[in-house]
Amino acid sequence: MPSYQSPGLTLSLNCTAPRDTIVELQRDLRALGYLRGGIDGSFGPGTQAAVAALQYDLLHNDGSSKGGDGAAPVAIKSFNGAGGVAPVAAVTGVFDQSLAACLVALRGDTRIPTLPEAQDPAAENARAMAAVANSRSTVAPTPFILAIVKQESSGQHFQLPTHSSSDSFITVGLDRNNAASPQQITSRGFGLGQYTLFHHPPRAEEVADFMLDPVRNVERAQQELRDKFDHFVAGPSDTADDRLAEHPLISLRLCRYQPSDSRYMRDCANCARAVRTLTLGVGTPFFAGASGSYQTTQYYSTLPYLNVPDRAEFLCDWPYAVRRYNGSGVNSFHYQTRVLLNLAAQA
Repeated sequence: MPSYQSPGLTLSLNCTAPRDTIVELQRDLRALGYLRGGIDGSFGPGTQAAVAALQYDLLHNDGSSKGGDGAAPVAIKSFNGAGGVAPVAAVTGVFDQSLAACLVALRGDTRIPTLPEAQDPAAENARAMAAVANSRSTVAPTPFILAIVKQESSGQHFQLPTHSSSDSFITVGLDRNNAASPQQITSRGFGLGQYTLFHHPPRAEEVADFMLDPVRNVERAQQELRDKFDHFVAGPSDTADDRLAEHPLISLRLCRYQPSDSRYMRDCANCARAVRTLTLGVGTPFFAGASGSYQTTQYYSTLPYLNVPDRAEFLCDWPYAVRRYNGSGVNSFHYQTRVLLNLAAQA
């Protein structure tokens, strides 16, 4: 029985419960994909948000997906009331014994895979980054993938423990894009390229594929970026409004070099350094004539951006595909900007 399952025990923001009890709770929340990171024994805002997200799922998550990636192996809501205790009735961010019984049942169900944890995360991260850097893929340009990896996970497939946190689970990004229910985790990105799932929990084959194998994770990212390039920049599925404004009459451009050239889809960092640079601040239009402009958001709070390679001067259309890799709207322009800065900074 975990130490957080104890009659009458309640854990809440800034509580003074024993450190080991909170660490055990954090490990289980992290293993189940509710805590973004930080196994430090302190019930802070991150742990509170993880508890609230689990409560939300116990009330609402039926295992379906809104992202077209199939159903989860179980419905989290079917575990509400597990152990014969009163079911979770509201999203409060407070961990009580009703929630403890649900969490124990979730951790004990073999249909629910837990997120991978590395014994030597530094070595695993180095191996993964070497594999990405040495890739000769022509699906998507390796330099752009490296720039995406830096933005998504800082090159860490697994978290590195610190003096205050024992976290060595796979890096995970948690999106909360439901304005009506901000406690809900709407999608999760895993590992180097933060390959995203819209259902939860993941299926066992997904854990084995792109979580345990960082090379497959990056291959998924390459294919996703190529799909955005082929279908969401100049059609047919959708178009990138920034490209439409900046290059309305030019056919889709894969690379400035021919496939026989050694620089083909490999010289992107030099291309990024060859174009003029821009300063992008609060109120800068996304592009000439755009109705929207750069603003700070919950995900991007720092402006201005200095020395940003001008996407319009690239002789390929990967900068636009990068933005569509992140969706659309203000956050996608921030994302595009940071990836271009990462690209220009590569050796």
